Amino acid sequence: MAIQGALPIEFGTVFPHGAYALGVEQITDFETKRPQLDKNTGLPLWAVDVIDADPEARGKQKSVKVKVAAEHCPTLPDEVPGLPFRPVEFEQMSVMPYVDDSGRRPRVAYSLRARGVKTPGGNGAASRKAPAAAGAGASGSKDAG
Repeated sequence: MAIQGALPIEFGTVFPHGAYALGVEQITDFETKRPQLDKNTGLPLWAVDVIDADPEARGKQKSVKVKVAAEHCPTLPDEVPGLPFRPVEFEQMSVMPYVDDSGRRPRVAYSLRARGVKTPGGNGAASRKAPAAAGAGASGSKDAG
């Protein structure tokens, strides 16, 4: 098959109503208790907790984690006065479907990848890329309805 790996996708296709970041934390490998590393880059993985602003999203679709591979913790956009969450956009996103068989019945879910985090509508100057993530992939998951 000619398609291998993650498929490029626009932020607006994944989050047409926008997204809000709750926080970011380093991911720890369950077995070794050390920072989990990205298989492609060898960089530590950081999970950004995200709430999908889609009013139709329910349950597991409402909250997702987007993982970013970077040497240092990605910087989230500044807080917006009056909002409980930080509006966020992800740069250079890609998606990879997989079968999630952790529940009662298998279902299709999606692993999301991004190469950077930025303020919504921001250009390069307002961008908040992870310092060492210029060529780094990342993954997270978004459930398939």
